[in-house]
Amino acid sequence: MKGIQDYYPDHFAHCHGCGRLNENGLQLKTFWDGEETVTRFTPGPHHTAIEGFVYGGLLASIIDCHGTGSAALALARERGIHITEFNAPRCVTASLHVNYKKATPLGPELEVRGIIKEVKSRKVIVEARLIANGQVCVTGEVVAVEVPEDFGKA
Repeated sequence: MKGIQDYYPDHFAHCHGCGRLNENGLQLKTFWDGEETVTRFTPGPHHTAIEGFVYGGLLASIIDCHGTGSAALALARERGIHITEFNAPRCVTASLHVNYKKATPLGPELEVRGIIKEVKSRKVIVEARLIANGQVCVTGEVVAVEVPEDFGKA
């Protein structure tokens, strides 16, 4: 299934977390699941913090990219944009707050679910929860802002 990140223009597609053109990146994909957004990722052995558990910085990165992808989805929905190749709104993180509730086990697929809390002009607030084995391990809040279409062009 394609995520919103698959519709970012090429100059927005190099993010380590979600850039489709970053072959060494995580290749995160975010999409709607009813009224929530969802991203799934399975960490590998090289994502270890302590044997058997996922590195917290990776978890924050996943929440971060899920938040900006969710914000892009929310802006597109709010504006009635029919997403086609390379016309998706693009957001960056203005604020990231992460709460580690319990150690995240290494091995199972991680699922991040987002709820859009606010859409106001170019700003979107996303509340996220990262789930492993049916348990919430990390929560977070991302404040994302839309950037101009030419942002980051060389």
